[in-house]
Amino acid sequence: MATGVVVVYFSQLGGRLRTHQEVMLAADAKAIAGIKGYKFGGCYREDHSYSGPLFFVPDDTLLLDEALGLGIRGPADLYGGVVRYPFVKTKAITHPLVGSDAVRPEGWSNAFPERVRNIVLPGYTAFSPRDARIAAARMLAQGPIRIKRPLGSEGKGQTVIASIEDLDPVLEGLSEEDVTTYGVVIEEDLQKVVTRSVGRIDFDGFTMSYHGKQRLTTDNQGRSVYGGSDLICVRGDWEALGRLPLADEERTAINQAKAYDDAMAAYPGFMASRKNYDVAAGIGNDGQRHCGVLESSWRVGGATGAEVLAITQFLRDPSLQVIEAVHVEEFGDGRAPPKHAVVHFQGEDPRAGPVLRYTMVKQ
Repeated sequence: MATGVVVVYFSQLGGRLRTHQEVMLAADAKAIAGIKGYKFGGCYREDHSYSGPLFFVPDDTLLLDEALGLGIRGPADLYGGVVRYPFVKTKAITHPLVGSDAVRPEGWSNAFPERVRNIVLPGYTAFSPRDARIAAARMLAQGPIRIKRPLGSEGKGQTVIASIEDLDPVLEGLSEEDVTTYGVVIEEDLQKVVTRSVGRIDFDGFTMSYHGKQRLTTDNQGRSVYGGSDLICVRGDWEALGRLPLADEERTAINQAKAYDDAMAAYPGFMASRKNYDVAAGIGNDGQRHCGVLESSWRVGGATGAEVLAITQFLRDPSLQVIEAVHVEEFGDGRAPPKHAVVHFQGEDPRAGPVLRYTMVKQ
């Protein structure tokens, strides 16, 4: 008998989701409800009286005040994360400011970028156009740089520039409110990049960790975007993940993700049941290979379908220790999933066009 209800929640900070993303969010929430033995209650309604405790699957990282208002008191109450200030949920926290006189939002921690300085790529975060120009001028002396909107995802909202003259058109495309609230990231541009996902899930007393590669695909507008993840999932925490046979670059990525996670102690109020870190490796402006954490994700993401399917298999079979889980996103007509895939979306998205999303597990 169901003792609680799992609900999808659209947060105050969340952006507009595309149809296939909303469908995927609901599919993840339904799967979580099945694992917990709860009912699936659809989208959360403030005026509705729910029978039993609520478990939230938000579309984005929640603000602390918002979470407390929903009755969320800890990581066990949601599949995702909670932060005290809006900018903390973004990649803006990764890099330092340009100086002691730089513009900064309430709650900014100088300690965090200092703690992660050796496990991220060279870069700065700016909360004003002036600071962005200072940061860009410093970094362009070493070569091309990448300008990132902290709210961007799936590789979108990024521009590579090679001269300071290229910066102003980029800044003019940003709203003043977004810059002052979330900032803008100025980071070294890597070539021949491999992006890895490293994560840890704490769910109903069960812990799973994983590492794997992200793949790129081409969307219906011809852009290079996120195309899914291949994850090696292990029963246990970061240490269990580290005991797997790993290539040097895989082990480096795992160690960097764990260090980034540990550094979040610099931001009081942070809590998360789902922790995912993107770690990139590529050739820098000095011609050498570099590896560093790009950003975090404390919300349902592209890899969540694979995460939930892996958790389901682990809980069904206590003897399983390692599972390979794959999530795939494809665009265009005529796409067909493999025979044994769990299909989450297959059809026409009004904004994205023809989309296929599916998940598979390999034991």
